[in-house]
Amino acid sequence: MSTANIDQQSINTIRVVSADMVQAANSGHPGAPMGCAPMAHVLFTRFINANPKNSKWINRDRFVLSNGHGCALQYVLLHLMGYKLSLDDLKNFRQMGAKTPGHPENTHTDGIEVTTGPLGQGISNAVGMAIAERHLAATFNKPEFPVIDNMVYSIAGDGCLQEGVASEACSLAGHLQLGNLVVLYDSNGIQIDGSTKLGFTEDVLQRYEAYGWHTQYVADGDNDLAGLTRAIEIAKAEKTRPSIIKVETTIGFGAAKAGTAGVHGAPLGAQSLGDVKTLFGFSPQESFVVSDDVYKFYAERAARGAELEKQWEEMLARYKEAYPELHKEFVRRVEGRLPEGWEKALPTYTPADKPEATRKLSEHVINAIANKLPELIGGSADLTGSNLTRWKDAVDFQPETTQLGTYAGRYLRFGVREHGMAAVCNGIAAYGGNIPFASTFLNFISYAAGASRLSALSHLRVLYIMTHDSNGPGEDGPTHQPIETMAMLRATPNYLNFRPADGNEVSAAYYSAIVHGDRPSVLSLTRQNLPQLEGSSVEKALKGGYALATYGSGAKPDLLIVGTGSETSIAVDAAKLLADKEGLVVNVVSMPCLELFDAQSDEYRHSVLLPGVPSISVEALATFGWHKYVHHPIGIDTFGASGPYKQLYEHFGLTPETIAQKALKVIKYYKSNPVPTLDLEL
Repeated sequence: MSTANIDQQSINTIRVVSADMVQAANSGHPGAPMGCAPMAHVLFTRFINANPKNSKWINRDRFVLSNGHGCALQYVLLHLMGYKLSLDDLKNFRQMGAKTPGHPENTHTDGIEVTTGPLGQGISNAVGMAIAERHLAATFNKPEFPVIDNMVYSIAGDGCLQEGVASEACSLAGHLQLGNLVVLYDSNGIQIDGSTKLGFTEDVLQRYEAYGWHTQYVADGDNDLAGLTRAIEIAKAEKTRPSIIKVETTIGFGAAKAGTAGVHGAPLGAQSLGDVKTLFGFSPQESFVVSDDVYKFYAERAARGAELEKQWEEMLARYKEAYPELHKEFVRRVEGRLPEGWEKALPTYTPADKPEATRKLSEHVINAIANKLPELIGGSADLTGSNLTRWKDAVDFQPETTQLGTYAGRYLRFGVREHGMAAVCNGIAAYGGNIPFASTFLNFISYAAGASRLSALSHLRVLYIMTHDSNGPGEDGPTHQPIETMAMLRATPNYLNFRPADGNEVSAAYYSAIVHGDRPSVLSLTRQNLPQLEGSSVEKALKGGYALATYGSGAKPDLLIVGTGSETSIAVDAAKLLADKEGLVVNVVSMPCLELFDAQSDEYRHSVLLPGVPSISVEALATFGWHKYVHHPIGIDTFGASGPYKQLYEHFGLTPETIAQKALKVIKYYKSNPVPTLDLEL
């Protein structure tokens, strides 16, 4: 069979099987797969270097389907290439427990690099992957040894390029001159509401030229395979600019409703699907048909990928002989092993040490571990001097032509792009070999929520170093005071959220965030100084919550006060007042991380939150969620206010005196009422 014939047969197979999947599920998006089939086929059979038998080969080319609703396209391609995705898996599309969920998920399906679906995220992840590739290449490559030299490809649709997160990330990509990134823009002129003429009429290529991208245009993406091939070849040859290729396609090509919104997000229907099969030379009575010729064609490409990996392994063996220490470090990072003993660099504190803001204590940690953990890479959204995230000898990640840094640098200047920053860090984490961090004020993680949520869903280790938490921003007012933000983060599954109260707890937060390789962490840090607490330790804090100290003397405490972050020292002072003036016995509990505390045994949790003892919590944030742990939470359930932070604490009743008064009321109430047992796991 001629190349032209097998190309067309393969493309038509992708279109038909994708439509079969949506029809069988009675749910999904057939239009994008049918329209994107030619460009995807060209990309996978002529350009992408990967070995389906080892989908984690570090130097594979990366592919991201940013318009993830069209995932039937990617699932068919992965099946044809020989990834761990059977024809039965395609038939099980969108069903419970399937390897083919309704949008791509990196935790479910072999060959899926990142979880996409929320538009704009995938192309932004691709920028992060391109950064990761450039950084590892600059760190480990030597003459004659291109240990890392892969490309990053993405297909993105109109919706992706309308999303602000994509604009943020792509603007950064242009500045960083990421010539290893190629985006195929599926320009089909249709979105859910109808024609893109309703609200998206800009010249996208001119916008990307302004970002610093190389741009091309393929007028007939439905048929012009030679034009698609030539455009990708030219894009690959462009080494100092990321590339975007606008490809005009027909959504739902071949279907009765082709070129309309009617083919975007619903099955074609039996009649239309049958007509499509007839048009493309398939039997309307058969479903999920793939010819031996198509399987063979894709198997040949997969075999080439396997051969490329074999050649790479042979080169790596020579690299080991020439650069044994570099090779050892490269393998360690690729395997995700942390350097032995890195945690010994974490600072520890005693009450004799001076009070410091936890953002400053965080800076001490970063300076202590940055050179012990060379995989740590990240930066701030234009708040470096406030977040204190740049270590003393850091080098910026920049193109050398800018004379601002090098690609071997590890400090990223994200600019005022919080959402893009988080999505880029997801891509860096997904690539492997790096531990990314992103930093801004805690309030502004709300800007990044679309991407930070995907960190958790995708099980990606991203450190969110968030400063200026609670009422600490003071005079900046309620626009900068994240009253509700921690409740949102704590409600997000698979997150670790830390509000450390002192230096030991800051070190514990970093340790935990780094050793948990399958979940993101938020470190919520103060602007104001806090004392180093009596009774704190790194080891205790790693349990998420622990008995910090007892004030007063007696067989049984009269009250538990649970504090987090900047309010823990206030809880201590309130406990001292109750002990000294009221003769009460008060246990103070520090709770830097609810998620870690929840993971402890029932026995341990109830040894800290003692059953039968009235309890209160103190946190300068919303009280939402605290009733699981204490009988009476004390916090702020309105927006904040503008003024010096000490005045704000007085205004909101977060002083030792006011807390002690409320505590007495709680104790009095439970003198004549049963004390409920909380935090039960039934």
